[in-house]
Amino acid sequence: MRGLTPSPMNIKKFLSGPIIWVILALVVLSLALTSLLQPQVSRITTAQGLALLDGNTVTKALVVDGEQRVELELSEDFTAEEGEEQEEVEHGKSVEFFYVEPQGEEVVTAVKEADPELGYNSEVPQPSFWGSMFSVLIPFLVIGLLFWFLLSRMQGGGNRVMGFGKSKAKLISKDMPQVTFADVAGVDEAVEELQEIKEFLQEPAKFQAVGAKIPKGVLLYGPPGTGKTLIARAVAGEAGVPFYSISGSDFVEMFVGVGASRVRDLFEQAKTNSPAIIFVDEIDAVGRHRGAGMGGGHDEREQTLNQMLVEMDGFDVKTNVILIAATNRPDILDPALLRPGRFDRQVAVEAPDLKGREAILKVHSAGKPMVEEVDLVAVARRTPGFTGADLANVLNEAALLTARSGAQLIDDRALDEAIDRVVAGPQKRTRMMNDKEQKITAYHEGGHALVAAAMRYTDPVTKVTILPRGRALGYTMVMPLEDKYSTTRNELLDQLAYAMGGRVAEEIVFHDPTTGAGNDIEKATATARKMVTEYGMSERVGAIKLGSSNGEPFLGRDYGHERDYSEAVAATVDEEVRRFIEAAHDEAWEVLSEYRDVLDDLVLRLLEKETLNQKELEEVFAPVVKREARDVWLSSEQRAVHTRGPVAMPDKAARNGVAEVPEAGVVQDEASGGPVVSG
Repeated sequence: MRGLTPSPMNIKKFLSGPIIWVILALVVLSLALTSLLQPQVSRITTAQGLALLDGNTVTKALVVDGEQRVELELSEDFTAEEGEEQEEVEHGKSVEFFYVEPQGEEVVTAVKEADPELGYNSEVPQPSFWGSMFSVLIPFLVIGLLFWFLLSRMQGGGNRVMGFGKSKAKLISKDMPQVTFADVAGVDEAVEELQEIKEFLQEPAKFQAVGAKIPKGVLLYGPPGTGKTLIARAVAGEAGVPFYSISGSDFVEMFVGVGASRVRDLFEQAKTNSPAIIFVDEIDAVGRHRGAGMGGGHDEREQTLNQMLVEMDGFDVKTNVILIAATNRPDILDPALLRPGRFDRQVAVEAPDLKGREAILKVHSAGKPMVEEVDLVAVARRTPGFTGADLANVLNEAALLTARSGAQLIDDRALDEAIDRVVAGPQKRTRMMNDKEQKITAYHEGGHALVAAAMRYTDPVTKVTILPRGRALGYTMVMPLEDKYSTTRNELLDQLAYAMGGRVAEEIVFHDPTTGAGNDIEKATATARKMVTEYGMSERVGAIKLGSSNGEPFLGRDYGHERDYSEAVAATVDEEVRRFIEAAHDEAWEVLSEYRDVLDDLVLRLLEKETLNQKELEEVFAPVVKREARDVWLSSEQRAVHTRGPVAMPDKAARNGVAEVPEAGVVQDEASGGPVVSG
């Protein structure tokens, strides 16, 4: 019967509980008492024993054959002089001595002649059955324990010898600290999807009444640090059902077949305790595309994935078991794993927007004392692109800096320094630069900032510093006023221009460029090449995607890039990339040549203060006029310029009664609101 079969969990609890230690303590105590209660017999020499037998003090004798030992009971204490110094030694009334086999007859004769008052006896000890068994089994037990220890070490933990195929999933109990949806901010869509999962587990009848089927699997994907694992932990805290958590790498060990066995065991546990949730973190460790890369059909990962596919398909409709998985690389997962019926829902967990960052900052600032002037909305505006983990790190760094300085409240200065530490690394206060290098760095960063300020489509320059951080001698921060989800061609061209601003400043001022622009040139070249080969922003190449990433899925799909175009096209691509870089170089040169006085003023302030914020920069850049907009770009000379611009937003059109249309012959510039090209 199933109820009478001891489960491995109960055996484990018994072995790890106090009962086994109590039993061991009783065994040790009984052995100790047995040895203590045995009469203490003093050992004497054979000559002393024979001399006692010749005397009249022996009251009882026992000859133990096999051990060749004689025990004597005396009527008075026996004292003998022993050792080199002939010291007297008390042996008491119970003594024993040993003899060798040739002395056997002499000893027996002496015992008979002594004729003790209480008699004498002989004894032939019989070996104990249990003693013999223990003497035989102990070596095997030692070898077995050693073998178990080695196997458990190879297994990577203290697992049982035959427990290779058991699941290593952790069961999140109600006693553990709970994370709820209130602790998750900035990912409202993902939380909404998983709220529905929680409701189905708690009230399945509500959904079954209208014929709805719960998704069998939910895949959370997105960049690192966006809160995928935190969301899953929140589901565990909210659902109130068994929650099994495991990492994708825990399925695969050095033994073949272990992964598939652990998958079966995990799903069996979940089905037994349904309704339940299984969470697999980093599922790409076992869910990579099959049939590619190293290994064949016998590959351990493929066997594990096959078993997972079978288990997800084998879910009974009435079995409330839901699989939640998280990954940073959904592109390398096997298509069979992503189809409806397995992972029915794929929820993107992206970096939060402005409101999301504000909500995340409010969650992580709880319990951190701050001055009243701290504006979390302003902090959220200064951290576009930051993930939840980045924002938590910013507040933690600010708290550490505050404690280090001996202050009691976190202020704007600590938050500003924390953002800089997260973006560019800690400040290198011990790095000492001479005057020449400081001046070169100031002109380099000033060139970036001034060109960015003069470009029409760039974001505001919020900070410039010549304090070294990380691998950089200084940096210029250009931050958007709001979240952006796409970038125009003009914005990319402006980015190229201010990326070249540092190099151009070195050329204009010192006539001898340094290696400091190496990273700027690398980024500008990469952007220009993408404009040509991916974004279709070159009229000579056209709107064609050049180059294909056909890397093996097993290796991450990005192991290699294949060139699928001719040498002639490659030469054209190189020419277009060079044209973009040269045009950016020329634009930066024109700006810095025109506003050389502003550049010198900016450098003087940088050398004096080392860091300038947005307000100080706006004061320096007051004389700078935005450059004129570029000519309208056409993907082909055969295509005419359309003079009609975009319609107004619906609310504005409704207010005016008609949709606003710009005048014929003028193309409206969205960024500035002014005319760009006259027809």
